[in-house]
Amino acid sequence: MRIARTITAALALAFAATVIAPAAPAAAQSSQQVTKPKKKIVKRPVRSSPRQIACTEFGCHPIPPNCRPQTGYRWDGMPSGFDVVVCR
Repeated sequence: MRIARTITAALALAFAATVIAPAAPAAAQSSQQVTKPKKKIVKRPVRSSPRQIACTEFGCHPIPPNCRPQTGYRWDGMPSGFDVVVCR
């Protein structure tokens, strides 16, 4: 009978400790927070004009901002079907 009371008391103590323990850090944390944290300012990226693409003999690639594509010509003056990148 004495062993049953001891086991019951130990289980009751363990149950009480598990119920009260998680509430203790939450109570301590709420007392430490006095003011609301400031909102973080989010800077949105500036939209630039879409980059141009030139299809050269080596494939289609975006070209630098100060450049532009022009029609490429073969040695005999006929259009080659590819672009030539011309930069300033």
